[in-house]
Amino acid sequence: MAEKKINCWEVTRCGREPGGRSAEKSGVCPAAADISFDGINSGVCGGRICWAVAGTFCGGCIQGSFAEKRASCLECDFYQMVQEEEGMANRQTKFLQFITPDGSRAFVDRLRFIHIKAGQRFVVQGEVEHTAYIIQRGSCLVVVEKDGVLHPVDHYGEGDIVGGLGILTGEPRRAHVEAETDMDLWEMTREQFDEISSQDPDLLSFITELVADRLDSRRPTAYRTIGKYVATDIIGRGAFSIVYRGKHRQLGKPVVIKMMRHDMALYPDFLENFRNEAKIIASLNHDHIIKVYDFDERYRTLFIIMEYVPGRSLKEMIRRPTPLPAHRVLHFLSQIISALDYAHQGGIIHRDVNPSNIIIQPNDQVKILDFGLACPTGTEDFANTGTAHYMAPEQITGDPVDPRTDIYALGIMAYEMVVGRRPFPERSCQELLELHLSCDVPDPKPFASGLPDGLGDFIRRAGRRDPARRYQNAREAGAAVERLLDKRSASVKAAAFGTNCNDVSSGGIG
Repeated sequence: MAEKKINCWEVTRCGREPGGRSAEKSGVCPAAADISFDGINSGVCGGRICWAVAGTFCGGCIQGSFAEKRASCLECDFYQMVQEEEGMANRQTKFLQFITPDGSRAFVDRLRFIHIKAGQRFVVQGEVEHTAYIIQRGSCLVVVEKDGVLHPVDHYGEGDIVGGLGILTGEPRRAHVEAETDMDLWEMTREQFDEISSQDPDLLSFITELVADRLDSRRPTAYRTIGKYVATDIIGRGAFSIVYRGKHRQLGKPVVIKMMRHDMALYPDFLENFRNEAKIIASLNHDHIIKVYDFDERYRTLFIIMEYVPGRSLKEMIRRPTPLPAHRVLHFLSQIISALDYAHQGGIIHRDVNPSNIIIQPNDQVKILDFGLACPTGTEDFANTGTAHYMAPEQITGDPVDPRTDIYALGIMAYEMVVGRRPFPERSCQELLELHLSCDVPDPKPFASGLPDGLGDFIRRAGRRDPARRYQNAREAGAAVERLLDKRSASVKAAAFGTNCNDVSSGGIG
């Protein structure tokens, strides 16, 4: 979630914000009332960009338009504070930081230099252009025109790139951009951008951060729109993707939006794998598998829109001071195996079963995430994908994978749930992989007091390095877990009747 930015009335203490001490007598300041276009500070855009709002109350009197009050506003302490704050924030999206890490400006010399006068509008809402502007000096204001009214929604300063999304999408400009001060800019065309990014792939990492910044919750809604959906805030970052919480624009339905990083989009195999994730999950319809609603390609990358599931990851639950009780472990395993069996019946292997990909909802219902590594049964795993801590020997050696690959990962995950840590030392990745190849998952009982015998046996069999000695499919593994659940249920009932399991199993209840 984006950090709240301080508003002008919080600095000047004029008291003309809604509910302020002077609001009833003097009226609410327009800078505190401009909420008709979603943007900074939950829509109160003008409070952060008060100099762009006509009729504000400054210096003891009501001011005119920005053009009329420009000179005084640019000397204002609040304006200068905002400029300084914005200059220090989001350095990874400052284009000058990217192009001059060692003082070299090789391709900047090929860009056209232009000077913009204060007050000049150099980007027009609705027009289609294939040009971006890098700010060398000065600052500018982003203004959305809606129903004939102008709403300030953002501003940029030195080092920022203006119109960066336009050269990625070719879509019409979403707002006007006007110079607050005199500005010196470099102009970059779409063709130049393509040439630069092909010569320096590091630019793609910058573009990922740029798009992530534009999708940030403090940005206007128009910036954060992905098809029928609006991103609200970042909830996760991984090596391959950035994950946002979002909502359907019309229905308000909460969703999760997963964006592939631009540097990964360079690789055709990975790109196809990302598309494959959407197709695979969309084809699955199971209570314990996350649902995919939509798929979109824009900003020169890919987005998957998925079901939003409240809860926390199994990884978070395992981190707690005491291991999970056996009955909860069995309950989770039963649901996970049910989902895997469903996928396996459709010929799909997950290949990355691990606690980070398991969400536990408040009612203890399970959802499996991230079928991005999923592949058809029998696929040779040359990509060596998966999480090393849970990787089956056949994945490490690049041999074909099948349902038993997921069962191996399940065995390690079950060990971790009952013991509180994974079974093998993790001093180095190479040593860890060698242990997967040379050792079976050990008996967890010495490290898990009170563990039912059957659960320890399940973990050992699921975690054998030889696939032929594991459970041969999820249905077989599920049957073993269900027997343990039935046995526990019988024990609970027997305890309620004041007898023991042996009496119940032999029919001797009295």
